[in-house]
Amino acid sequence: MTTTTPIQQRFDQLQQQGRCALMPFLMAGDPDLAATRAALLALEQAGADMIELGIPYSDPLADGPVIQAAASRALGSATTPGRVLEMLTSLKGELQIPVILFTYSNPLLNRGMEAFCRDAAAAGAAGLVVPDLPLEEAEKLSAIAAAQGLDLVLLVAPTTPAERMGRIAAASRGFTYLVSVTGVTGVRTNLESRVGGLVQQLKAMGPTPVAVGFGISGPEQARQVRDWGADGAIVGSALVKVMAQAHSQQQDVAAAAGAFCSSLRSALDH
Repeated sequence: MTTTTPIQQRFDQLQQQGRCALMPFLMAGDPDLAATRAALLALEQAGADMIELGIPYSDPLADGPVIQAAASRALGSATTPGRVLEMLTSLKGELQIPVILFTYSNPLLNRGMEAFCRDAAAAGAAGLVVPDLPLEEAEKLSAIAAAQGLDLVLLVAPTTPAERMGRIAAASRGFTYLVSVTGVTGVRTNLESRVGGLVQQLKAMGPTPVAVGFGISGPEQARQVRDWGADGAIVGSALVKVMAQAHSQQQDVAAAAGAFCSSLRSALDH
């Protein structure tokens, strides 16, 4: 019998309650790791079900200008993968919701797949998203991650052919990450209506939950994603922007993150 992972348990609970998962993304180390630590706790308090935590990288291919700028600021404040994992370790016993690490394949290969997964699991991470990892490599990493109790979440784009979409859905663990737009992350005022059809197509391929990300800029889009039948809404650039503005105005970054998260939670629950 396979053990249910923390991500799977959370989705099971939410499905029983008929609720859509709220999954904010933030960049570790932007503006610094102390602020990230406080923001993680504030997001949980504000109703986040899981959190995607970006590990800053110098060449973030999938990210738009907002998250690229956040990664640059984080690297400028001397944020390294090791320091991110130390910060995460310090939250054990405090942060109760699953944390999914978002990283690129270079830092992962640099550390070694086995070592990275072992260290991530030891720090308390529940899953990994590696957007630039081809499916063939992902299948190898998935087994290594699973051995450490981590779910490797795979991404599907609107341009992914149906046959490949089926393979990705079958290989993805925890949930399948449906990218709502063709292109990079970023805040958009309208989501592409065909995403609704893709959500249903993916859900018909198997029991793995489907979460939609890239382009959700506020409560209205989050509600739209829920109404399309998605199991989760991932909000990144919009939250990163809110936190950056708070920092530039010398306001409490964690409080700003929590307030924005509360508005999303309210939209998803009503």
